[in-house]
Amino acid sequence: MGRPEPDDPLSNRNLPQWVCSEEIPTLCTGLQSTDKVDQILEKKTVAIEPASISMENSRETSDTDTGLRISGGNQPESDHQQEEKDAIVTSNAQHGVQAIEAAAGVWGKWDLIAAYGLIWLIYFVTSINEVVVRALNPFVTSSFALHSLTATSTVFSSIIGGLSKIPLAKIIDIWGRPQGISLMLFFWVIGFIMMAACRNVETYAAALVFSTVGAQGVSYCLTVFVADTSALKNRALMLSFATSPYIVTTWIGGPMADAFMAGPGWRWGFGVFAIIVPAVVIPFIVLFMWNQRKAKKMGLVPETAKKSLKIKDIKRLAIEFDLLGVLILAAGMALFLLPMNIYSYQSLGWKSPMIISMTVVGGLLIIAFALYERFWAPVSFIPMHLLLDRTVFFAGLMLVFVFFNSAVWGAYFNSMLMVVWNQSLTKATYISNIYRVGSCFSALVLGFFMRWTGRFKWVAVYFALPLMLLGVGLMIQFRQPYSDIGLVVMTQIFVAFSGGPIVTSAELAMMAPSDHQHIAAILAVLDLFGSIGTALGSTVSAAIWTGVFPAALEKYLPEGSPVDLIYSSIYVQLGYRVGTPIRVGISYAYAEAQRYMLITAVSLLGAAYICAWMWRDIKLKDIHQVKGNVV
Repeated sequence: MGRPEPDDPLSNRNLPQWVCSEEIPTLCTGLQSTDKVDQILEKKTVAIEPASISMENSRETSDTDTGLRISGGNQPESDHQQEEKDAIVTSNAQHGVQAIEAAAGVWGKWDLIAAYGLIWLIYFVTSINEVVVRALNPFVTSSFALHSLTATSTVFSSIIGGLSKIPLAKIIDIWGRPQGISLMLFFWVIGFIMMAACRNVETYAAALVFSTVGAQGVSYCLTVFVADTSALKNRALMLSFATSPYIVTTWIGGPMADAFMAGPGWRWGFGVFAIIVPAVVIPFIVLFMWNQRKAKKMGLVPETAKKSLKIKDIKRLAIEFDLLGVLILAAGMALFLLPMNIYSYQSLGWKSPMIISMTVVGGLLIIAFALYERFWAPVSFIPMHLLLDRTVFFAGLMLVFVFFNSAVWGAYFNSMLMVVWNQSLTKATYISNIYRVGSCFSALVLGFFMRWTGRFKWVAVYFALPLMLLGVGLMIQFRQPYSDIGLVVMTQIFVAFSGGPIVTSAELAMMAPSDHQHIAAILAVLDLFGSIGTALGSTVSAAIWTGVFPAALEKYLPEGSPVDLIYSSIYVQLGYRVGTPIRVGISYAYAEAQRYMLITAVSLLGAAYICAWMWRDIKLKDIHQVKGNVV
């Protein structure tokens, strides 16, 4: 930013009169050097508060207008001083929001560059971890002779992972961003340790919950940070930059998973990340806390009263976090979705009293949650006035359908590539993760166009969703044993180049109507919609698999084949040579199950397309949402 000329009448308009004295003349000429400010601070023993340096405010104030408030001792603030402080920190915002606004007001360009560099590195490690875990998951469940639980093992983790964002949003709004990311890092590492040490599928499922909550929580906190530090018109581009490591890590994760399976085994595949992940996340936390500490020393972060942990305080926190509402929703979703995954293990199937009772009670709890949040909750964890906004609501609903679509056909796709088309684990990982590469690349490209046009609705309506409908529709035709693998890859590319822009445009649709105070909450609701879609998709996928795949094996396998053994283990499936009658029969059973999954997915994408048409066409360039030194 340029420095104002000495005779600019606006250059000292925010300074108290005594500052413009002979003793500190440089301050009246637009000086922005923090070193000089520090010298004055030592000399005067006063507190100095730099004003917001925001690209978004450039239309209302001079680019070079810094503004300082200098007060000595414990003198009460004047109205003018309070106004200057409000220019940096929103006075009616919660403590965590005020803390990030204060940090953004004091950090320099290199702090911001370092923060985004660390975010990129964290996503680099996270994306490798996701590829490796997804590739190893079928082998872990098969180790306990329960390959059919590959999708089921993600249901609880998806539900709890999505719901955990709601209290996490409260944590980072009330206590602070670095505190929230530290807590999520702890859960993530615990999950890795449990995965590496698990001796049964129950422990692995519990570990997957911890790992998913931690990984999604860290990713969520990073997304909130990007929203905190970027202008709305640039946000799609910065969110795409943060996730750009997915473009390259697909080619690293596959060989890593293969090397673990060929060498020390899948346990080390999890154990290694228990060491690597903290090594890359902790420096970001330290940088964040250091800048907040600097802002606190300068008097920008309001002091919070220390609270004890008495019964009444615990009760107050439980109400503030809407703990009862979260528990009702979590129990309802779990009880409603789980029966679709495990009914085939009951002798009576859907007629089992346990399955019936779980489904009914789960459905009633979901209804009870909606009524509780609407009429009785002291504090609703979902900002209802925002959720009922047309653009926000239909963007969230669209995400449910989109994530449902990808989960319903994606759960067993990796296994299908290895069994039906005889791909190695490395090649299967490459193909299944084309989505990650293409979606992140296309999001980066479309991010530039969204910044240029200042609009986002056209991306979803005219480009992304039509392309995804085409790709998934073609999958119905080409996911057959007699299809060439090249055609399978082609459909993946279509879906990949549509996926990233869909999610980015939905994020903007949900954030644009909000203010900074509610960004964390609205992003938590966004993730909740996505997690519900993933959980529903995984549930339907598991239901189709358990209902169709065993019957298809009976239909296509030679008489006397060990159907139960083949159904329960991918090791057994891969043990039969390519071209033998049993291997061919297994391939056709996979194709039949996938056909039902894909027809379901296409139907849901049609509903997603209708939802996107319901958005308002908001112009991002006209909205100023965040404060401080932002991108």
